[in-house]
Amino acid sequence: MQPPWKSRFPGLLCSLSFCLFVPFAPPLQGGEPEPSQVEGGEPVWISHPGPWGELEVRSLYLEAPDSLVAGLKQPSSTTAWNFPGGSEASIREVFSRAGLAAETITYLLDPQRILLHEGVWTVFADSMIVEALTTDQRSAIYTELARTPLNHMHQNPAYVVGNNADDWLREAHLSDTQKETVKKLLWHDGDLLAFSDVSVLLAEAHTDAEVRQVFKFMTRVRTLVVDVKLSHGQEAEAQARYWTADGRLKDNQPLLSSLEERSSMKAIDLTHLLPAMARRRIYTFPSVESAAQGRLPDCQWTSVNFFNSIPQDYFLDARITGAHLKEAYDTVQAPYQYGDILEFIDAHGNAMHACVYIADDIVFTKNGDGMIKPWLLMWLSNVENLYMRDPGMHITGYRLKQQTPS
Repeated sequence: MQPPWKSRFPGLLCSLSFCLFVPFAPPLQGGEPEPSQVEGGEPVWISHPGPWGELEVRSLYLEAPDSLVAGLKQPSSTTAWNFPGGSEASIREVFSRAGLAAETITYLLDPQRILLHEGVWTVFADSMIVEALTTDQRSAIYTELARTPLNHMHQNPAYVVGNNADDWLREAHLSDTQKETVKKLLWHDGDLLAFSDVSVLLAEAHTDAEVRQVFKFMTRVRTLVVDVKLSHGQEAEAQARYWTADGRLKDNQPLLSSLEERSSMKAIDLTHLLPAMARRRIYTFPSVESAAQGRLPDCQWTSVNFFNSIPQDYFLDARITGAHLKEAYDTVQAPYQYGDILEFIDAHGNAMHACVYIADDIVFTKNGDGMIKPWLLMWLSNVENLYMRDPGMHITGYRLKQQTPS
């Protein structure tokens, strides 16, 4: 039997079809760290002490490029709630549990607003009804709608990572009215703030440009930008060991040595210390060319290829990826090191997601295999909020074995 949340996240899910019965570490506790300061209205984090040195972390938001958005199937401007296998009585029960007034339920269940086709009841809710829902009512109804892929925008909403809606919306290319509409229509998906009512935004759009901006907005996702403060003396040696992953990334050593000699250099962007595969893809969306190969890179492909100069596409095969993890990696527990793979394992031993540990609970991740799922740096706690929905979920760490000279 699938875990109850598995069908909820097809756009996020990066699962292996084999089972990993291995020792595990409990999930890291605590939410996203509090910003150390605010600059220009934007949060700035300073890392905890560690072998990585001192990190200065900021956030930014990515949106898919116009060329990619133009090729995606776009949602309708009509709000439709689908209830497969439902009945008038069962739908009425959903609305009643959500706390809707009797007259609102009667309005929604008017036969003129319902389509019954092949066992699916579709309720057409106009914008007036949708916008009048309270957050609790919306959350109750949308949690039910999210159980089926027929309600795509509820099963795969736009998430407000970090739950800071003002930060998420501040630089979005929406009108002030649209931004207020978005904030009004947010709902709680577990511990996350979510937005699903793209149909309402489309219904309120007046120009082609506004319509295009709505589509782009729904791909909006937060990532982290990290500066690595440079250490000196013995601390620089420890920092170099960390960022060369104990010799696995020897190419980083010349740069780190040169930076130590140039005392005027105070920091370096973390992307310069990523291996080639990650450095080329960080902050980007998959290309149309990669989709033409039949399957897009997912979280497992991304994690297992992290140290590979040339990514191996056979790691799109879960069977091969699973065998490789068992043969080429040791299982490890926290504290994790640069390049460790963190597998999110469900209660049945299935690997449901993977990301790569970078430093101070920052991970490199691709949250799904879709075209609008970019490669990101995120706080591990935020990735946990996306995937750790089952009480039986836990994290297992994998560390690439050191190659012995032949």
